[in-house]
Amino acid sequence: MRHFGHIAPEVRQRLFYREPCAFTADSAPRLLAAALGATLYSPATRPRLADDILKQAGRGVISMVLCLEDSIEDSEVIGAEENLVRQFADLAERDSAEPPLLFIRVRAPEQIPDLVARLGSGIRLLSGFVLPKFTEERGVAFLEALTAAEAASGRRLFAMPVLESPELLHLESRTETLDGIARTVDKYRERVLALRLGVTDFCSAYGLRRPPHMTAYDVHIVASVIADVVNRLGRADGTGFTVTGPVWEYFRVQERMFKPQLRRSPFLEGRAEELRQALIEHDIDGLLREIELDRANGLLGKTCIHPSHVLPVHALSVVSHEEFSDAQDILRPERGGGGVMRSAYTNKMNEVKPHRAWAERTLQRAEVFGVAKEDIGFVELLTAGISG
Repeated sequence: MRHFGHIAPEVRQRLFYREPCAFTADSAPRLLAAALGATLYSPATRPRLADDILKQAGRGVISMVLCLEDSIEDSEVIGAEENLVRQFADLAERDSAEPPLLFIRVRAPEQIPDLVARLGSGIRLLSGFVLPKFTEERGVAFLEALTAAEAASGRRLFAMPVLESPELLHLESRTETLDGIARTVDKYRERVLALRLGVTDFCSAYGLRRPPHMTAYDVHIVASVIADVVNRLGRADGTGFTVTGPVWEYFRVQERMFKPQLRRSPFLEGRAEELRQALIEHDIDGLLREIELDRANGLLGKTCIHPSHVLPVHALSVVSHEEFSDAQDILRPERGGGGVMRSAYTNKMNEVKPHRAWAERTLQRAEVFGVAKEDIGFVELLTAGISG
């Protein structure tokens, strides 16, 4: 699989200075964590789930979460588990089809070994489990269950803890909770692929819901938690983890209270005013702003609950030619001693030592999402993805 692999090779050649790399579910964890992209959630109750998974893979989805937790009713859990077993068996029989990276979001630790045993040969299609409301107290049991299931099945299984508990949100318990989470994920580091943020639960604790013209970063109590999570768990010194962006809830037309946030100029230059208007009408302009703020705040990838969100996330994850040029210059071997230089685009200062970690992360993103050609921007990438 590869990002933008669903579009024709000749189109990719026209768009990319360096194309996204190919990878598999067995690739290195570092690469997979960066490659998650827009992780699409789906209730595990869907009767044609196998077909849905392959349909979304054909549209560019790279990672999916099949949910047994908040997206379904309590009374549906047993039936949803049975459905998952059937759907994995169906997928396993389709040898020519390549599904995305698949994860199951469970409710309780005991579901992990039980599902792994019931999946049988279908286990080869499973990449891991999403662990809800993760704290040190709850997380250890989940991770011990995952370790045991991995040993029993012989299949490498990753964990993606969701940070969404009230203890993490509340100021008086936040530091202690973060310390406990850090101890836990560090102990099981080789199994933790990424950390996910449950911003909907954060808002719920205070009776809040952000409207479509506001991002998670406009809700200050949420923004403060994101900042503290990245500060403690997303460091670029080798101790941190990939932290993914929060879900964007909106996908239907809503009444707009303020003027659109999406600038006109890139769309006029790309002759895509019609596309711009369609994005505005579906409240995608707020999503685009939030994706950019995610990256500016140290997050990579995003939780998605609607297929229309996937391509915008991926298109904005592609590294621009300018970013790539800066990162390469900063990381040149002869620059090991530090120093400062004018960028190749002659519009900024590149300071070798302070910008090194940014450059390394940028090249990691370039590996999995590719580098756009100089004259290619978001509009062209999005349009090609939709057409593909």
